[in-house]
This record gives sequence, C-alpha cells and structure tokens, in this order.
Amino acid sequence: MVTEKTLREALARYTARTGMTLHDPVAALFDMDGVLYDSMPRHSIAWKQMCDENGIAADPDEFYALEGRTGASTIDILVYRQFGRHTTDEEVRRLYARKSELFKAMGRPIVMPGALSAVEAVTEEGGKPVLVTGSGQASLLESLNLDYHGAFPADRRVTAHDVSHGKPHPEPYLKGLEKVGAPRDRAVAVDNAPLGVESASAAGVLTIGVRTGPLPAGSLLAAGADTELTSMDEAAELLRMIFNM
Repeated sequence: MVTEKTLREALARYTARTGMTLHDPVAALFDMDGVLYDSMPRHSIAWKQMCDENGIAADPDEFYALEGRTGASTIDILVYRQFGRHTTDEEVRRLYARKSELFKAMGRPIVMPGALSAVEAVTEEGGKPVLVTGSGQASLLESLNLDYHGAFPADRRVTAHDVSHGKPHPEPYLKGLEKVGAPRDRAVAVDNAPLGVESASAAGVLTIGVRTGPLPAGSLLAAGADTELTSMDEAAELLRMIFNM
C-alpha cells in the first residue's frame, strides 16, 4: 500500500543519496518492458528459443537479470560465455532479428496492469512522460501510440538505437532528461529491473523501482531505488502524489 509515509521516505532517501531535493516535477521517465508492458515472460521465451536454436546455453530466468541491456549487449554476453569470443556485427543482427521474430509471433503485447493509470497520473498534471528503454523491439515500440494514446511521441523516446552505452550506464536516463530539457531534480524514473534502476539512480533522478518480475524483495532498493513497489497500480498512486506536491 502506498501512503504519505512511502512518499516521505522516498524523498528523504533521494535527498540523502544525491544531496538534491525533488521539486516541481515536470517529467516521468518510464522503462518499457515490465513497466508499460507485461512483456518480459515473452521476451524470456523468445531469447531462450533463439539460444537453443544456436547452441547457446541459457536459463529463461536469467533474462530478467539482463533486462535493460541493449540486445547487442545481451547477445555479446551470451556468445562470449558460450564460445569465448565476442560477436560480430552480422551475428548480432542475425540473432537479434531471430529473437525479434519469435517475440512478434506471440501476438500483441499485453499492457501492464496499472501502467496506463501511471502515465495518466503524470499527463493529467501537465507532466511529460518519456520512454527510456534498452529495447529495439520494433513491434513493441509500434504499439505505444495506440496503447498509450500518443503519450510517448517519437521525440520523447530513448531506445537501444539512441545510446552508446545501455543500462546500467546512466546515459539512457540522461538522454531522457535531455529530450524534455528537465533537470535531474525535477524528474522521476520508473523501472522494474536492477540494471535499469542502477541506470536511473546513477543519472540522479528520483527512482521508483517496481518489482513486477521474479525478483527477490529488496533487490531494487539494493540496486539504488529510492522506493520499491510491487505493482504499477502502486506506482500510479505514488506518481499522483509526486505530481501533486
């Protein structure tokens, strides 16, 4: 349950961590997989099948821990572990294309329960939602306009194609701030993965960790979140409090 105490503790942790005070928030930076879409189970299945087809040993659950990395980075980790070498550009293109094909074949993505309310909590108070994802999954990105009613226009999206360093590096979230000209102390981030939380925290924004996947309690706090919630419904409640401060 989200309470005023939840908000106070998150704000206090943010100030202790950064030396800054959140004020007059103008932007919310949202991860995509596991935040806007309940897509991680499908990603996990697609990654595992691609690996099986190419003689790469992998556990389906490990893709939750790798979530937030670019596809190229994930593939390089898998190939290096299996074969003791880094990937070629052609290999990355081929393997990621196959993974994307498998994901797309599973049909329309499922909007994460509570996520639309979370986005509306921002827009209804004049805030700007920004997409910050390590994904380059075209089929999922194309669904955003329909599912989120244009809340994430092309000029407010940071994807795998826009960064030199993916999560956990702070570059993705820093670029998200640049998209709307928001200073760090006037923005909040929402991410569900340890690597994404680490990225947002390092970028200096107030970071809401939402444990929507099979992660142990406390894992997002350990990664640097200023608060850890268990659903996007809770995130919507907290965002509404933040944008009404």
